[in-house]
Amino acid sequence: MVAPAEEFPLPRSREANERLHALVPGGAHTYAKGDDQYPADLAPVISHGRGAHVWDVDGNRYLEYGSGLRSVSLGHAHPRVVEAVRRELDRGSNFVRPSIVEVEAAECFLATVRTAEMVKFAKNGSDATTAAVRLARAVTGRPLVAVCDAHPFFSVDDWFIGTTPMSAGVPAATTELTVTFPYADLAATEEMLARHQGRVACLILEPASQTEPPPGYLAGLRALADRHGCVLVFDEMITGFRWSEAGAQGLYGVVPDLSTFGKALGNGFAVAALAGRRELMEHGGLRHPGDRVFLLSTTHGAETHALAAAMAVFTTYVEEGVTARLHAIGERLAAGVRDAAAGAGVGEHLLVRGRASNLVYATLDADLRPSQEYRTLFLRQLITGGVLAPSFVVSGALSDADVDRTVDVVAQACAVYRKALDAGDPTPWLAGRPVKPVFRRLA
Repeated sequence: MVAPAEEFPLPRSREANERLHALVPGGAHTYAKGDDQYPADLAPVISHGRGAHVWDVDGNRYLEYGSGLRSVSLGHAHPRVVEAVRRELDRGSNFVRPSIVEVEAAECFLATVRTAEMVKFAKNGSDATTAAVRLARAVTGRPLVAVCDAHPFFSVDDWFIGTTPMSAGVPAATTELTVTFPYADLAATEEMLARHQGRVACLILEPASQTEPPPGYLAGLRALADRHGCVLVFDEMITGFRWSEAGAQGLYGVVPDLSTFGKALGNGFAVAALAGRRELMEHGGLRHPGDRVFLLSTTHGAETHALAAAMAVFTTYVEEGVTARLHAIGERLAAGVRDAAAGAGVGEHLLVRGRASNLVYATLDADLRPSQEYRTLFLRQLITGGVLAPSFVVSGALSDADVDRTVDVVAQACAVYRKALDAGDPTPWLAGRPVKPVFRRLA
């Protein structure tokens, strides 16, 4: 058990954070992991993890949600994945020619994601989505990329980052080549396509997110893309393996031209994928008569141990019914959190949203507006209660007892939330500055 908030020192974590900031811009290699995302002086630096638990360098143990930004869906150090990785490490991980593991992983992927005909692996999702954009521009001969404005992130590359508040360093000429469309609004999307008639190379979106796609929406988008001659790209970084083993396209039965996978694909190991129709993918190959597209070519893109991890993930998901388990755990958690919030009188202020396998939460103030201050209060109470939860995204390693323990901590946090609402000011419970959004112009 960890100490109350006012008695919860993290001296080694604080020292490690200072070392990080001295050497690493932002103090982390991923902005979403930065200490600005956590309450002041309550940003634990992790020592190790196993299953659904992580330990910080101060020796505190936490139940962890959102593991590895949704990448560790089976739990940390999953035995089946670790065994597959160790087997390949003893055989060498990178060669001057393709390894047999590359074709085995491709066969395994395409047997799982049956809506795709070819696949190429990479190390991160941004490379895959940017390759999809480049391919769409090449095959259509069009300059514009249309991104869904409801979804927070598609790539670290200029074509997307230029649309965010952190656009410093991106030329305006690049940003002007990216346009937006709203989710679940076919009429507005068609109006955008008509306004840029013949210039939009692709529509890229997450097929589902915090809300389910309305009936007929994805099929309607498919028809719009066909009618206007643009490529339909599904970003399945999150939906892949959380909606179904074959992603959202496998669940909803709408086939994109191209799709990108990552995160849960390797259970924490660096592997991503671009998949799609052979007719398009072959433009990046050696058996196409037209201009070659520089699709994906990275030194470490097909390291054997990462591809072995992916194959172990495929096998585990199918044989153990992991997606169904994620949904069952998430449903238990969502019900418990909602009951705890309602019991403390903050049911309108702490909201749990999203598919059961991909839960997030919103913190609202007394006027029911999104509040970073109340998020800070809530996070502080969770962390000092031994729950590290920037979201409520579950892993398959969580037990019913883990979920019940989480709900108990949430109930205690909700009692403090109610006190702050009654006081009309959460400031006394923050112990410092509020957490900040990832995408913002100034530090």
